[in-house]
Amino acid sequence: MDIYIKPNEKINIIGKKVVYLKEIGEIWIPDQSTAAIENLIVFEIPEDRDKTYLISVMDIIKAITLKYPDATVNNVGEMDILVVYKQKAQQQNKLWLYSKVAFISLILFAGASTSIMSFHSDAQIPKIFQNYYYIFFGEYNDMPLILAIPYTIGLGVGIILFFNHFSKKYITKDPTPIEIEMTTYEKEANTSIIDALNNARKSGDSS
Repeated sequence: MDIYIKPNEKINIIGKKVVYLKEIGEIWIPDQSTAAIENLIVFEIPEDRDKTYLISVMDIIKAITLKYPDATVNNVGEMDILVVYKQKAQQQNKLWLYSKVAFISLILFAGASTSIMSFHSDAQIPKIFQNYYYIFFGEYNDMPLILAIPYTIGLGVGIILFFNHFSKKYITKDPTPIEIEMTTYEKEANTSIIDALNNARKSGDSS
């Protein structure tokens, strides 16, 4: 019997102490139902505290072959799976959440404003506008609004187009640069945790 498994890189377990095969990822058995194997226990939480554990695909294969000795297990997913165990679901404090959002927004606004003003100062944008105004209209103007206003509007529109959405409305279905960076960060963080847990496991085995 051929069994195909596609483990996820990370799963969350809340409250219960056992991890079933169906929670690890996708399962497929050609021409057969997966119902009998889905509830196979592949890992048991050993401690009563919030903690992240590492399951190797070899642990999954061993658990399957112990129950189905004649099975051929084919892994088409992750080699290592992070199991994030929490004793209970965390209650989200909305006031604290909104406070963090407001604080981070303030920092980002101040940082972006400083960057834009520094760029304008280095590039001498006001003088460039004055020169353009003189070229087109033949006179000097310290603050040519006919150029400054469209430039300001274009700067705001450009930022909205770059980040791909305004408020909760997306302009296109493509992921935003922030979403891409967050995905990249999460993958790198998971990889670092997996490496650390693997090193700890090897140190434990060697000792």
